[in-house]
Amino acid sequence: MALKSLITNVVESALTEEIVKRVVKKGKLSINGGSTSAKAITISSLALKSNKPVLVIVPTLEEASRWNSIMQILGWNKVLLYPSSEVSPYESIEISKEIEWAQLSVLSELLANDYRDPMAIICTERALQPHLPRPELMLENSVSIIKGNELNLDNLSRNLIKIGYEKTTTTEQEGTWSRRGDIIDIFAVNNELPIRIELFGDNIDKIREFDPINQRSLDEINNIRISPVSINKITFNNLSNNELKRKDNNIKHEIEGTIEELLEITQAKDSTLMNYIHKDSLICIDEKKQCVSHNENWINHLRITFNELMRDNTLKDNNSINILNYNDKNQINSLLEDFKIIEMSNDSISINQDESFHLNSSKIVTYPNQFSKISELIREFQKKKYSIWLLSAQPSRASALLEEHECITKFVQNNLDISHINSLIEFKTPVSLKLHGNIDIEGVDLSQWKVLLLTDKELFGQQIVSSTGFIRKRRSSSSRSVNPNKLKSGDYVVHRNHGVGKFLKIEKFIVNNESRDYLLVQYSDGTLRVAADQLSSLGRYRNSSDKSPRINKLGGNTWTKAKERAKKSISRVAIDLIKLYAERSNSQGFSFPKDGPWQRELEEAFPYEATPDQIKAVSEIKSDMEKSFPMDRLVCGDVGFGKTEVAIRALFKAITAGKQVAILAPTTVLAQQHWRTLTDRFAPYPIKVSLLNRFKSSSEKKEIAKSLKNGTIDAIVGTHLLLSKNIEYKDLGLLVVDEEQRFGVNQKEKIKSLKKNIDVLTLTATPIPRTLYMSLSGVREMSLITTPPPQRRAIKTHLVSKENEIIRSAICQEIGRGGQIFYVVPRIEGIEEVATEIKQMVPNIKLIIAHGQMNEGELENAMIAFNAGEADLMLCTTIIESGLDIPRVNTILIEDAHKFGLSQLYQLRGRVGRSGVQAHAWLFFPQDKEVTNNASQRLKAIQEFSELGSGYQLAMRDMEIRGVGNLIGIQQSGQMEIIGFDLYMEILHESIAEIQGQTIPVVEETKVDLPITAFIPNTWIKSNEEKLTAYKQASECSTIDKLLELTAIWIDRYGVLPAPVEALILIMKLKIKSKACGFSRIRLNKPNIVLETMMNESTFSSLRDGLEGHLHGRVIYKAGQSFSEVTLRGLGILPLESHLETIIEWLENMSNQLPYIDSSITNIIRDKLT
Repeated sequence: MALKSLITNVVESALTEEIVKRVVKKGKLSINGGSTSAKAITISSLALKSNKPVLVIVPTLEEASRWNSIMQILGWNKVLLYPSSEVSPYESIEISKEIEWAQLSVLSELLANDYRDPMAIICTERALQPHLPRPELMLENSVSIIKGNELNLDNLSRNLIKIGYEKTTTTEQEGTWSRRGDIIDIFAVNNELPIRIELFGDNIDKIREFDPINQRSLDEINNIRISPVSINKITFNNLSNNELKRKDNNIKHEIEGTIEELLEITQAKDSTLMNYIHKDSLICIDEKKQCVSHNENWINHLRITFNELMRDNTLKDNNSINILNYNDKNQINSLLEDFKIIEMSNDSISINQDESFHLNSSKIVTYPNQFSKISELIREFQKKKYSIWLLSAQPSRASALLEEHECITKFVQNNLDISHINSLIEFKTPVSLKLHGNIDIEGVDLSQWKVLLLTDKELFGQQIVSSTGFIRKRRSSSSRSVNPNKLKSGDYVVHRNHGVGKFLKIEKFIVNNESRDYLLVQYSDGTLRVAADQLSSLGRYRNSSDKSPRINKLGGNTWTKAKERAKKSISRVAIDLIKLYAERSNSQGFSFPKDGPWQRELEEAFPYEATPDQIKAVSEIKSDMEKSFPMDRLVCGDVGFGKTEVAIRALFKAITAGKQVAILAPTTVLAQQHWRTLTDRFAPYPIKVSLLNRFKSSSEKKEIAKSLKNGTIDAIVGTHLLLSKNIEYKDLGLLVVDEEQRFGVNQKEKIKSLKKNIDVLTLTATPIPRTLYMSLSGVREMSLITTPPPQRRAIKTHLVSKENEIIRSAICQEIGRGGQIFYVVPRIEGIEEVATEIKQMVPNIKLIIAHGQMNEGELENAMIAFNAGEADLMLCTTIIESGLDIPRVNTILIEDAHKFGLSQLYQLRGRVGRSGVQAHAWLFFPQDKEVTNNASQRLKAIQEFSELGSGYQLAMRDMEIRGVGNLIGIQQSGQMEIIGFDLYMEILHESIAEIQGQTIPVVEETKVDLPITAFIPNTWIKSNEEKLTAYKQASECSTIDKLLELTAIWIDRYGVLPAPVEALILIMKLKIKSKACGFSRIRLNKPNIVLETMMNESTFSSLRDGLEGHLHGRVIYKAGQSFSEVTLRGLGILPLESHLETIIEWLENMSNQLPYIDSSITNIIRDKLT
């Protein structure tokens, strides 16, 4: 509601009241001569003045999206966007679920609304075509849930199935529901988030929304109406006394039947959006001529698809359904005749003066970044007694720049402080307000009301790049973590003490009358049971070999010897790593100062809400930059997750500290995109940003090199040309390398030479295995960005053999919803033949070709034309792999996908799905050719890791497929093949800790051998897969706080903790504290409890000092040959449940001594280096 004060000002004017009276009297009014922003402000003011809801009808979905974003900031309590589909009901192409669910969401809102609060609805002319069931049918086919009401679970189950909901074990997707005892989860397709119902007896005790990713409950609500999963489902349920009624009642989405059934359903949908609109609503038709033209085109499209359907199918003699279903111009006029109508147009010509009003809203002459001229412009309007608003993402910066030219404006922090704003406006003082979000609004001169609005377009020349398609609104959610270590039956696993085996299943086993869950692992000479609460000692076997690993024996010492050989080899790597880390720590770099006021302004100007991972990454980077030695940090984040914004904040910090910065990009397209982004974000500040690529002339390149050397360029963006010998910097402070894996060996060597004493930030979605290895082993710092932006959807990945019908259908579906397509081939040779094939499949398609061998002007023109929407499909090579960001492209087809690397496939897939629209990636492989094992693994991996934020996990899988190669000149892959990657990394970390001299022994897993019933009952978590995940989550908790957080999640999701789970939580608490103190095993030796450890007596004495003096005599240390024992005297006499808390408390007190025992790692490294 950033402009509520402006709207209030216009609403309260006498002119607005006069126009409202004219509308009421005449029933119709034409308003002419204004931009979209001017029209939106005008219609909002008129509707709010008359206290009526308003329906705005526009020609296209693109215009509807723009109107929607502007109306959000104009004082409306609720703005609804009703999207339309380009798909004819007579086509075989399915309507996008995103669009249909958004329609159902709006319809539910309209049926539930009491219209006490102002409401605006935006739609296209297509909403006036028959495509909906009657409102009463919508209500009949909905399920109402109200807090406090009685709930019959059998009836609820029947009703949900009837309206198309599918019962699942976990509710993660729209249209699903699940039940766990007295907890019912439902993901209504008309709601942004799923709901969790908690019963008390038969009554609804609580209704809460929850995050579908982490399953955590969020805000409590009082009621919800659950709509059917599709509009066709409502129609299907209503049809009676015909063969449709006898079809399977479990139909989930669309009805697939005979042509008669399709036509009957289409004919039965005889209502339009107008049947759901309140009778007192004000109707606004924007650009009526265009709306009429689009309506005629739609009717022609219906006729064509209807005739094709009739031609291709034999229809039984039934005249009632053999009729084309549409509304022509006259029928639409009839629909609207009982409403008050305002027609709006950009045209300045009015035919009937009595029924029209001219806005006189002329285009503002702009002088971006020329604040002397902007100040003069504002003063001119002040002389004319105008009320002036400035709307900016950086309002305080705008006010400061204007003040430098003696133009005083006041920045009001609270946009809703109407009384303060009114007092300033009364004295004709321009008001500066903060704009949040990505809203495509331009400046407006409403001369009739003497109101002026200036935006960032006029002040800084900043352009909003917004999606042209429909994006369903979503609230932010956490990232879905894709676990590469997830176990399934048949997977190879590594047990730390027994070696490589095969995981079979999870089963319950009773030992000493105590029941626990165990994982069964098959070895060559028997089966091992591993307690589910000791999963840390067991991990998935991962390596780079194509062959299955050799399964070890439980008996014998083969595994022990193999592990010892690996440990010796790994210890040499550890020494080299420590030397490398020490050398980097002792390098002299530049210590950047703390953030200044400009930094805060720039960060607040970000049009989106930064995700928690972005905030954390920025904090880590700034901390590194403020240290005295050079930063070397890797930022790993999925495509489109905001790595660029993280880099922008680091770059700005460096520039404001007086340093030059450089961004190195692998492709010309990506470099150009980064340059545009930096130029736009840095526009309000005195920062010069330049671009160096192959499109620059020789003279331009020389001028750039000269400017870099003398320091007049602050930020340079470029390709590998930045690594040329003739490029010198006056004072380079920060280098950002985007997609490092895309550079060649020679280029990487040049990057290394640049890195010596400057801070380096590397951005990547899928880091190459060696880079990832370096980060995992601590040589490079790493920040992970795994949280998707709220609007992002996981890309649906289809892995299929190449068939023309599948290709044709995928292309037609995307064009049908107003989108564009990338079609990627692995080589330039034969690209023209592919183009011919596509044109034969889809005759009217507009196609552009792009590849690296085109001359630079031709390639750039192709990119620009496609970006502007001049073609439906771009047939290209991997030139689009990095950087091309076109929100309208939401389908990618990749031919011969087996010929691409895993990182390439991931990057290519990331070119789509950046706007919030459900995207599709089709990976084709040939039907008649053998695909290598490695290629097959790559294709399976890219399909498996299709969730958002899975780039890091994909790189881990890539590490298995390709191997990590050499690290610091020592070949380690042989050892990794034997013991697996995960155990290799564990031993490496232990070796580093050992060399650094840590006195508390590193314990991988504390074994608890106590007779306690601790497990997860089947009645509490029914799914074995979910149960295994729960055990894994518990074993991965490294602190008590994390364990408590997990406990809260379990209670929220599964209900009250059963006694065995409470005991399991206590066992995990005990493990966490024991591990921290260096105890590897806890066992009962009546009447005592015995702790096993590798620590020496002096270290233990220091630990024991954490206990009160009178307890020292009850905690006895005894040295041994293979391990030492600490006896807790007398704690094994009474029932162990009553003593567990005591043991945990003692360990907690002992762990308080750890900071005094452990020496600083940094000091040890420096001592060793000295």
